[in-house]
Amino acid sequence: MSQNFFLADDPLSLERIRSILIRLEDTIIFSLIERAQFAHNPKIYKPGAFKELKDAGFQGSWLEWFLKETETFHAKARRYTSPDEYPFTNNLPPPVLQPLDFPKILYDNSVNANARILEFYTNDIIPRITKQATESLTAAKRAKGIVRDGEADDDGNYGSAATIDVEVLQAISKRVHYGKFVSESKFLEKPSDFVPHILSMNREGLEKLITKPAVEKALLVRLTKKATFYGQDLGPDGQPVVDGGSTRIDAEGVKDLYEKYIIPLTKDVEVDYLLQRLDGLSKAEIEELAQK
Repeated sequence: MSQNFFLADDPLSLERIRSILIRLEDTIIFSLIERAQFAHNPKIYKPGAFKELKDAGFQGSWLEWFLKETETFHAKARRYTSPDEYPFTNNLPPPVLQPLDFPKILYDNSVNANARILEFYTNDIIPRITKQATESLTAAKRAKGIVRDGEADDDGNYGSAATIDVEVLQAISKRVHYGKFVSESKFLEKPSDFVPHILSMNREGLEKLITKPAVEKALLVRLTKKATFYGQDLGPDGQPVVDGGSTRIDAEGVKDLYEKYIIPLTKDVEVDYLLQRLDGLSKAEIEELAQK
């Protein structure tokens, strides 16, 4: 999901940001539904597990190779010149096209949480989201007498699984890094609230300024309802098909993804961004902000 930064709307409007974050919920849920139809396939997350890649000189995992190849193409198409896009891969090629003249929206910063996103996604989210498909595969293989180690949770759909993984990771990355837009919007609204905490490196104070528990609670309720509804199969009449309670996605797993990982990591990004917000400013400029 992309935002057009050349529209007349204020890109730092909290209402606009909220609308984008809600749309990203849909993107993430539907992508997870697609990933949940395949088994865990843990081999694709292990560095060096594919001889073909090692022979080609790549030592990372199948997923890391997929990210590298995908993001190499996207970088050439200048995807990562946009202020809301962050690659998982380092040393990408420059764009083929001339860069767009994006409006200055965010303060210069070095905050990138993608390494942490990749870690929790592969270690915690994938095993849970794919549990139903993996258990079905395991039962089918055991019924055929296939009990060899490493095969019960592997359906061989490495390309399909990694393709969807990339889509999920990019959507989560955008959602998490949009915390910078939230921080910038709130900072500009009343810099004097933030400057003392930034100068004293007070993470707890900054987090209190950006956190709204009621909003988080409403988000989790909305997310659970969406995942529950989207995870159902619908009949020709548009009504949910009742088939013994089976669903295409673990709604509680989606809720946990946000509650345990996305929301806390977004807060970290917001605070880390704010802690760099005064870098490079003169003492006079900081004092002026402290009075606003």
